[in-house]
Amino acid sequence: NITKTFGETLAVDDVSFHIEDGEFVVLLGPSGCGKTTTLNMIAGLEKPNSGRISIGGKRVENVPPDKRDIAMVFQTYALYPHMKVFDNIAFGLRMRNVPKSDVEKRVLLAARTMDIEHLIQRKPRELSGGQRQRVALARAIVRDPRVFLLDEPLSNLDAQLRVIMRTELKRLHAELDKTFVYVTHDQAESLIMSD
Repeated sequence: NITKTFGETLAVDDVSFHIEDGEFVVLLGPSGCGKTTTLNMIAGLEKPNSGRISIGGKRVENVPPDKRDIAMVFQTYALYPHMKVFDNIAFGLRMRNVPKSDVEKRVLLAARTMDIEHLIQRKPRELSGGQRQRVALARAIVRDPRVFLLDEPLSNLDAQLRVIMRTELKRLHAELDKTFVYVTHDQAESLIMSD
């Protein structure tokens, strides 16, 4: 029963749903319908005005984002332009004081999973859109979260690359056996991607 307003604007109106562990769920709707706001509330980036959010049976609406065991992938990739790919992927682990040897192993495994090992010494400006999205996904994977939140991660890619990345995301979901919540306005994408 999540509700969220911004001033007088009702962004999310009494939304309820349950997601099983390991499911790939898609939130589908037109721009401005509240998909991203709902995702942001799950992530802890926005607080609901009313209702409750539980992850793994525990209420989290008052838990800070970094304590929710969630990784989020944005439409805009959100990479640090001054850092090499390796450092972009490693950033979250370093902020959590993960030992250096573990950071290197986990970054290389995530890069291998996303087929970007050969790019780890490049900076984001040297990458294509698809490569940048793979780096953003590797940065999420490396954390090994319970839940992946994906906010229209393929919308900046051309049609051919979107088809390839849809397949990659489904492979990744099967391989990781984690819960994915995916936002899109594309009906075909929602039918292809979701459980």
